[in-house]
Amino acid sequence: MAEDQYTQRDPRYQHPRPDRQEGREQEHPGTGAEMGPRPDHGESSYRGSNRLVGRKTVITGGDSGIGRAVAVAFAREGADVLLSYLDEEQADAEETAEQVRRAGRQAVLAPGDLRGEEHCQRVVEQAEREFGRVDVLVNNAAYQMSHDDGILGISTEQFDHVMKTNLYAMFWLCKAAVPHMPPGASIINTSSIQAFQPSFHLIDYAMTKAAIVNFTKALSADLVRKGIRVNSVAPGPVWTPLIPATMPADKIDSFGAQTPLGRAAQPAELAPPYVFFASQESSYVTGEVLGVTGGQPLT
Repeated sequence: MAEDQYTQRDPRYQHPRPDRQEGREQEHPGTGAEMGPRPDHGESSYRGSNRLVGRKTVITGGDSGIGRAVAVAFAREGADVLLSYLDEEQADAEETAEQVRRAGRQAVLAPGDLRGEEHCQRVVEQAEREFGRVDVLVNNAAYQMSHDDGILGISTEQFDHVMKTNLYAMFWLCKAAVPHMPPGASIINTSSIQAFQPSFHLIDYAMTKAAIVNFTKALSADLVRKGIRVNSVAPGPVWTPLIPATMPADKIDSFGAQTPLGRAAQPAELAPPYVFFASQESSYVTGEVLGVTGGQPLT
């Protein structure tokens, strides 16, 4: 095998590291179009195998990053997708929707802020109108803001923003969706390595991710009686627009270097676990947390 082929398969080197100069700071929520290198969502690499044919799915934070990668993978596995995202992410969301449509599946756009319970209810109602049911709910939307001052740098306004985006919205969406989910449906919550190894500069964000792990386990025990499975994917560092939009530029070039693999993940590397939890391949799995962390242990 040629040396370059080995490099492509070596998990340490198969994706480039972030570049501080190109991946400059952005205003929240950020966009992948201005990142260097551009995030890989699997547009050129993901190959479906009919694992989600006919599934009706909802993905929050579906415009970019992990959400876009999951949308691309779901569509290529045969699923229709509703994308929830902030109004200012419209351009990225339309790019994601185009990827879904190129796979021959239906893409529904649902812009708006999930920090309001009524909007969460509207997202589910829109999915029910368009699809008739919800087979898979991916709670992926999140907000963070890094502060070197730790707790002293976190305002009440930011704390409220993080809690409502990361926790309240997840609770409201699940409560609204469950009546429209048939037996065999699946809820997938995005937690984080931060739930297990919290960083002091992300105290509020880490709190929510730990709560998501607990919520996943409790909700799985509740919904197993309805034949609905609930699991969580816990990413480590992932190269998404949230990073240049919430971290200082001088930290971007070393982002992910602390992992045993020595780099951040690309969004495309996160999509397969979501497909697994959404598909019947995981029919005997519920209440679990799957770490995709570059070798960092979930302890």
